[in-house]
Amino acid sequence: MPGIGVRTCARILIEVGDGAAFATAAHLAAYAGLAPVTRRSGSSIRGEHPPKGGNKHLKRALFLAAFASLPDPTSRAYYDRKRAEGKKHNAALICLARRRCDVLFAMLRDRKPYQPRPVPQPAAA
Repeated sequence: MPGIGVRTCARILIEVGDGAAFATAAHLAAYAGLAPVTRRSGSSIRGEHPPKGGNKHLKRALFLAAFASLPDPTSRAYYDRKRAEGKKHNAALICLARRRCDVLFAMLRDRKPYQPRPVPQPAAA
């Protein structure tokens, strides 16, 4: 997977293992601290915020891997799309890290290596 080197891969495998402890990709993202948290108190709902908890080592490894994957065309296209939606740099990187966490979960679940998809080209007008 682009952006994941030997040390980052080792850190992810140490923290996640074979992924059997997680029922879905959302469970893995919540464990890593990449899933947004809705703050509620009674009838007051304060919207979604980045979580302060989660596994700090895993979150850092996925965040740095997302940053290192920006030269990859697929990752860059996703990052640029999030920036165009108005997200700041760090928020767009967290979104990219979450997406890559979903791919990582699928790789562990299916026991298959990373298969890159071609970057969709914008339609010519």
